[in-house]
Amino acid sequence: MELGAALHRYGAMAPRVEQAMELVAARFALVGQFFATPTSIFAAFGEPGRQSVGLMRVEPGNLDLDKRCALDELLGDTLHGRVTPEAGLARLAELERAPKRWGPAMTTVCYGLSSAAAARFLGGSWREMGAALLVGWMAGLLVLAAARSRWLRGVFEPLAATLASALALVLAWRFGPLSTFTVTVSGLIVFLPGMMMTTAMSELALRHLAAGTARFMGAVLTLLALTLGVVIGRQVERVLPAIPEFDAALAPAPPEWSLALALVVAPLAIAVLMQARPRDLGWILAAGVIAFLGARSGGQMFGADVGAFTGAFAVGAASNLFGRALHRPSVVTMVPGLLVLVPGSLGFRGLLALLERDTVSGVDAAFSMVMIAISLAAGLLLANVAITPRRLDAAG
Repeated sequence: MELGAALHRYGAMAPRVEQAMELVAARFALVGQFFATPTSIFAAFGEPGRQSVGLMRVEPGNLDLDKRCALDELLGDTLHGRVTPEAGLARLAELERAPKRWGPAMTTVCYGLSSAAAARFLGGSWREMGAALLVGWMAGLLVLAAARSRWLRGVFEPLAATLASALALVLAWRFGPLSTFTVTVSGLIVFLPGMMMTTAMSELALRHLAAGTARFMGAVLTLLALTLGVVIGRQVERVLPAIPEFDAALAPAPPEWSLALALVVAPLAIAVLMQARPRDLGWILAAGVIAFLGARSGGQMFGADVGAFTGAFAVGAASNLFGRALHRPSVVTMVPGLLVLVPGSLGFRGLLALLERDTVSGVDAAFSMVMIAISLAAGLLLANVAITPRRLDAAG
């Protein structure tokens, strides 16, 4: 039960949690059935009709690649008989107490860098990239404050979106003209639930309907909270002097090499935010490049939806090879690579359009978001067929 809760806390999918618990139960000759959702874990030990049932209430966790690797190593040691249950519990407690791999200063810097890179991916100029850098740093400082305050964690998404939207308008007034939408979305890019949406689609595809549905609704609620915050933050425009009008046709185009720079910065910044181990940074960078090139080539030939599929297939297959060759969880490279492709900004744009009563554009953007999430999930599933992922019982 403690192992399942730890895997859940550090970002494992529900089917992965259940599989790990089943393997460990079998290792210790326990008959057990397990059911994991984003908010709870159920376990029934014993033969049907004479079962002892347990429930553990859990909260959705954030992916921590360093601790996921440590859990993978512990699981391998357990399944191969190198760890007793008592020693395993001691290692779990030690892992929980261990500090994060990257400190607050580095993670705050990387919030800004990931936002600046996202602005370039969204077609922003140097002005948008610079403004997104400042908004990302503000969001990173807010994350540090939320870690110390339960009240702040409860209102984090709408508050972060409110401050990001207001700051984007202030920067547009002071340094404009610039696209406040690009700056706002880029500043919030790490908090957009595109990865959650893709994970939900994967769980639904694996017939884990309870976890997939719950995660999907969690992603929708996060999008709604962020959209509400942006709408509130936009009210600062009423008290500002005239903001220079932005015209995309007149905006200076950034040089082509800046896209390559963003493609290097984004995966590395995301890796730090996900607490990846330093030895994995090069592999994560390679995964980001593979995902981007796969999606770009597929999109140019067949359209955006197929581009998402080809990008997900490429990074999924490469991550499975990484896991099998280096005996590490494939999620180490897969998730940072996928974050270059996830469709959270489309859903954000759609909700804003709906709030502005532009129904056609809003519905179109929301539908595109769902289709891209489905394409990503399908690409990952096909990658698992083409190159079988490393088995959990082969860990270690």
